[in-house]
Amino acid sequence: MKTFRFKLYNSDYNNALMRQINIAGLIYNHCLALQKRYYRLFGKYINANRLKVHLTKLKRTKRFAYMSKLGSQAVQDVAERIDRAYNLFWTNLKRKVKTSPPKFKAVRRYKSFTLKQSGWKLDEQCGRIRLGKKWYGYFQSRKIEGKVKTVTVKRDAVGDIYVYLCCEVQSIPVKARTGKSVGFDFGLKQFLTGSDGHDIASPDFFMLNAKRIKTKCRKLFHKQKGSHNRERARLELARAYRKMENERKDFHFKLARKLCEEYALISLETLNMKWMARKHGRKVHSLGFCEFVKILEYEAQKFGTQIVLIDRWYASSQICNNCGYKNPELKDLRIREWDCPECGVHHDRDRNAAINIHRVGASTHRGDEVSPEQSGIC
Repeated sequence: MKTFRFKLYNSDYNNALMRQINIAGLIYNHCLALQKRYYRLFGKYINANRLKVHLTKLKRTKRFAYMSKLGSQAVQDVAERIDRAYNLFWTNLKRKVKTSPPKFKAVRRYKSFTLKQSGWKLDEQCGRIRLGKKWYGYFQSRKIEGKVKTVTVKRDAVGDIYVYLCCEVQSIPVKARTGKSVGFDFGLKQFLTGSDGHDIASPDFFMLNAKRIKTKCRKLFHKQKGSHNRERARLELARAYRKMENERKDFHFKLARKLCEEYALISLETLNMKWMARKHGRKVHSLGFCEFVKILEYEAQKFGTQIVLIDRWYASSQICNNCGYKNPELKDLRIREWDCPECGVHHDRDRNAAINIHRVGASTHRGDEVSPEQSGIC
């Protein structure tokens, strides 16, 4: 499956799509309230099929006639979203993963609805798509591949609307590659520290845009609530955040493609983002480590590059890559350089971690067994 995203031209017709997304948000909150009430009374859960039947009956009533303005398949997809959210919640409870049930969403924050077999028609030659009874033009940035299976209409904080075409494409077999392997350690000053000396500087996207965002926030704060000037100030702030997000995504894609072209095997550590965010603050969110890993895995499929993720409990920074001695004093993150008490080798903290990640990742890829002493997992 491959997803193509296209932005719709700004038009007065887009207001109809905005209203449909709002209707989807109302249906979502109604289904969620129904689930909570039913579980409180009977201790049971309503599955997706029963929920779909109930919504079909509701559309025939005068009170919920507004649901008919949204395509029937989009209404059914909202019920499926509720079902998937609760199934994930029950699964996490069984696995003893800290989680919370689905929550209500403000209608203005609800983002999308999805159409499947019907309710849309694509005219790729003219760059148009029919949603319901209206045609909408979109920016033809690239050619659509494969057969379109679902169409998702989504809005962003600025108010622009995008269509996401999920297409079924023929998988292209990628032959196994031979080439260099490397291990990378994530950091704040250095975005990536390579085991082979290949380091990537850490661009702080938030600080680069902090002055502009601060100015926009101040303007928004001084506007009267409910006024048109406040809405304009909100849109200016949303555009500033979107610019920062696009800059980060552009950096991630370019870097991922460059690394996949150069290396056949890339070893990374699995990150605990909640702990990192508590420890280091907003800079962790600004760099977007998890988003980069997802993009790297996506690009690796095109080049045949193998991505190996190391267990988060592997003490890569504490183990000497020369003799295997584990130094517990390295739990203090302020220590950036150290000398091994056993062999006397001088280490840079991040470089040593990258070398250990590379070693364990290469062993895992070959299928070698790694001893607890080598892995450093207690």
